[in-house]
Amino acid sequence: MFSLLRDRAEPPELMDDLSAGGAELREALQHLRRLNRIYRAAVPTLYGVQRLWHRANRPRRFSVLDIGCGSGDVNRRLLRWAEANGIELSLTLVDVTEEACEEARAYYRGDSRVRVRRGDLYELPEECAEVVTGTQFLHHFADKRLEGAVRHMVRASRWGTVINDIHRHAVPWAAVWITTRLMSRNRYIRHDGPLSVAKGFRSDDWEALRDGLGEGELEYRWMPLFRYAVIIPKRG
Repeated sequence: MFSLLRDRAEPPELMDDLSAGGAELREALQHLRRLNRIYRAAVPTLYGVQRLWHRANRPRRFSVLDIGCGSGDVNRRLLRWAEANGIELSLTLVDVTEEACEEARAYYRGDSRVRVRRGDLYELPEECAEVVTGTQFLHHFADKRLEGAVRHMVRASRWGTVINDIHRHAVPWAAVWITTRLMSRNRYIRHDGPLSVAKGFRSDDWEALRDGLGEGELEYRWMPLFRYAVIIPKRG
């Protein structure tokens, strides 16, 4: 297993097939919310946004755009933090699939701070939000496309970008394999859960990305449970 995880896995996840979807995908997004709670998926995103907020001198109002949002559930903790600190936070959730947008709209129904729209990373306008986040989003890109994807995220931000993604390691792979089989019979969850770990990252991947981008300020931090918070402040 350790040798198999030495390099990032190349096969696409089922969720990457935009010709499929429907009720089974919506169910998978619902089950993914449970996995996100179990594995504390919200923590690195909140940490990264807080870091960029402090760098911007802690304004009382700012915006976040979450690209590839899925249900957008990890942002619930971000909204609670903003409310507790008297911050007026506007949140835009963007995903390429209508199923994800439907789940996000249902999840945040009645919350005026949250706007959901269908869209693609490469269509985002320049500087359309203070912070652009991607949670468990970047690992969907092959190595040769990573730099381009991150450049588009940074371009769409005013302050910078926060990436929250998975540590590629045998322990989380085994844990996710077991958890997905205990909690769900959904085909997406059982297939894509372990594969997403195999498509995740290690510190040398982040170092290579920093070198390729030429973004000397890119910083990454390992966080429980086997996740990375990656922060890329925007130059200028």
